[in-house]
Amino acid sequence: MRQINRTILSVLLVALAALWLSNPRIAAQQDDQATFRTGTRLVVLYCGVFDRQGRMVTDLPQSAFKVLENKVEQSIRIFRREDIPISLGIVIDNSGSMRTKRQKVEAASIRLVKSSKRNDEVFIVNFNDEAYLDVTFTPEIKKLEEGVARIDSRGGTALRDAVSMSIDYLRAEGKKDKKVLLVVTDGNDTASVGISLENLVTKAEKSGVLIYAIGILGDEDRREAKKAQRAMNAIAKASGGASYYPDSADDVESVADQVANDIRNQYVIAYSPALQALDGSYRRIQVTAGRNYTVRTRTGYYATPDEAPPKRLTAAPGGN
Repeated sequence: MRQINRTILSVLLVALAALWLSNPRIAAQQDDQATFRTGTRLVVLYCGVFDRQGRMVTDLPQSAFKVLENKVEQSIRIFRREDIPISLGIVIDNSGSMRTKRQKVEAASIRLVKSSKRNDEVFIVNFNDEAYLDVTFTPEIKKLEEGVARIDSRGGTALRDAVSMSIDYLRAEGKKDKKVLLVVTDGNDTASVGISLENLVTKAEKSGVLIYAIGILGDEDRREAKKAQRAMNAIAKASGGASYYPDSADDVESVADQVANDIRNQYVIAYSPALQALDGSYRRIQVTAGRNYTVRTRTGYYATPDEAPPKRLTAAPGGN
């Protein structure tokens, strides 16, 4: 029977709580917003904007943004600044090296989750030599608690296989337009057999899924830690997410809060590509918001029929 490392349980539940703590307007907007429908293919971007000090900027107008696809400026069709519900996957390293990271207070994190509003749907994947879908999509707190309470800290780290499987499940079963993975691990991949790093980066670019990684690498061999960082950086950057490396498990809770804040405060931008052909080519994306800000979003996509963006997207009235 798999149980959870208490440190990671605390982190993940804090992240869930932060994601579910909504602005007062969110619950009302969820059912009342107009639905944007179009027969034209859209590319949907979730953009985090940061100033020179690394602080998130959440009050820019649509006119501040410029979207380029293969260096050609594109016309923005949808622009939103509100938080939206998400389909979230939590992917937990359950390998033998996680056995020592079992501190932190569990009760406070669970209390945060129970006091939050459930606008999202969440699933849980635990992995060691293999990946296990321990909880299918649910908004039910009790089931999520049971899922993150399953641990059998043993074996290796099949990180790539777990992320690949989670992307597939998220795209096939996630009901929300915005899809996110939060991956927590403490070492380099040692056991994946199903997908290479190069192919996983390509898959992350194609998927439209935001991937965030938290690497607790303080106990890892320096060479292996660098390999792990390179892998997580590549996957997260390609997706438009980010990777974080706290010095110790004691710092993970604050990092999880940072991830949750990032996810809640992104702009939603969608454009109809000037080149509509689904010819399989790679299209590089660049989004800017003036000289004083950095925009973080997915780096590109492959124009293939099976990777076409969602057919519907909830749009704010008036497009602003």
